[in-house]
Amino acid sequence: MMRMPPFTLHTPENLAKALSLANELDNFDWVAGGTDLLPNYKWHLNPKPNVISLAKVNELTALSGTVIGAMVRIHDLANSEDAHPLIRETAATIASVMIRRSATVGGNICLDTRCYWYNQTEEWRRSIDWCHKCDCDTEADCRVIPNQNTLCVATYQADLAAAFIALDATIHLASGAGARSMPFAEFFQLDGMTRNVLKPGELVTHVTLPEDAKNWHGAYQKLRLRETWDFPEAGVAAAWKLEAGKITGLRVATTGCESIPGDHSELAETAIVEWSGKDSIRELADGVRKAVKPVSNTYFPPAYRRKMLRVLTRRALAPLEHL
Repeated sequence: MMRMPPFTLHTPENLAKALSLANELDNFDWVAGGTDLLPNYKWHLNPKPNVISLAKVNELTALSGTVIGAMVRIHDLANSEDAHPLIRETAATIASVMIRRSATVGGNICLDTRCYWYNQTEEWRRSIDWCHKCDCDTEADCRVIPNQNTLCVATYQADLAAAFIALDATIHLASGAGARSMPFAEFFQLDGMTRNVLKPGELVTHVTLPEDAKNWHGAYQKLRLRETWDFPEAGVAAAWKLEAGKITGLRVATTGCESIPGDHSELAETAIVEWSGKDSIRELADGVRKAVKPVSNTYFPPAYRRKMLRVLTRRALAPLEHL
């Protein structure tokens, strides 16, 4: 039975109080919309005794053409006239309408990695002697790549990361020790357990886009089992800049295939040096396919997801075929 484990819910009224509370508590989780964390708690996936809600922290709700707060609801982002078109398009593909009304930008960015062997009930995981990612005080082996208890290969399956990377976004963090920022792609760590660079007591406050982001166009394509619900089994975001009918900038990013989103901007920049429309798109799409190495821990097999990355890349770049 999926019963919620007991925990103490804290509801600070501003960012300063939230960060102060985080310094006082030894073992806690942040909760934003709760659309990922709370179902995981019901499955007894690493529940904590304390949960700090950010629902009342208004400092995290800014939304403009270049600033997106961590507590902005996905629904509001998808329907905002101020948000970049690529961000709006990507946000509109996330989950269902009902979930988008609760889910947040920060929650999507910090989405827990997923795996067949991890996202199961406690009883199911016990029956296979747990998994390496599950915090069950065991030394369980990784079920995907056995005999190497050093790396978790659970898959990162959030959508917004690919779009933010394609738009060269910057992510901003805060803790009791102060604030810091970094290029969006550098936020992630290649480990399904560590996931990102957040330190204890630290949170995402907002994401910013470059001032010239309005001059960039883009598209997002994704593969999922059910169109109205599921996480991406593969996702591709592309962004490009045009001047006098020529491509002067091109970035491509992927999600849903590895433990971190992939930044393929170097491949894209190389492709535009001698751009030749469909042929260049075909070569770039094949390069993206070769660069990504999914493992067998989600619904679709790795080979199919890699093939679909090539297809999705070509679809995302279709507006550039005749340039």
